[in-house]
Amino acid sequence: MLAGEGPGTPVWHGPRRTSYTQPMPPRLYLRLGDRVFHTDHEEWGEGAVVEEMTSVLEGGTCLVRVMFADGRQRTFHNDLESDLCCYFFGVRKQWRGAAGVDLEPEAPRARAPRRRLP
Repeated sequence: MLAGEGPGTPVWHGPRRTSYTQPMPPRLYLRLGDRVFHTDHEEWGEGAVVEEMTSVLEGGTCLVRVMFADGRQRTFHNDLESDLCCYFFGVRKQWRGAAGVDLEPEAPRARAPRRRLP
C-alpha cells in the first residue's frame, strides 16, 4: 500500500459533472420578425421585433428592440427566466395562421382604473 492510501482515504474520481455548470442558453420569448402588441398600451399599435441582442456570457442580458406603429422603438428584456421579461409586462405575440388569418389571441384584460397621485 502507498502512503496516504487506506480505507479512510477519499478517492479522486475526476471532475464532477453537474447540470448547473453546463452552459444554459436563455429561454427567449421573442425572435427577430415576430409581430407583437402591448396589452396596456393600445396607443402604440402593433409592433415588429427589429433587433435581438443576446449576451454570450451565461446569465447575461437578452434584449429585443421593437418598432411600434407609433414610430417609436422600445427595448425589452427577452429572457423568460427573468422576472423582467417583456411577457410579464404585457408584450404579446400576434399569432397568425398559415393563410395569414389571425388566430385568437388571449382576451384583453379589463384595464385597471388609474389613480392620480396628490
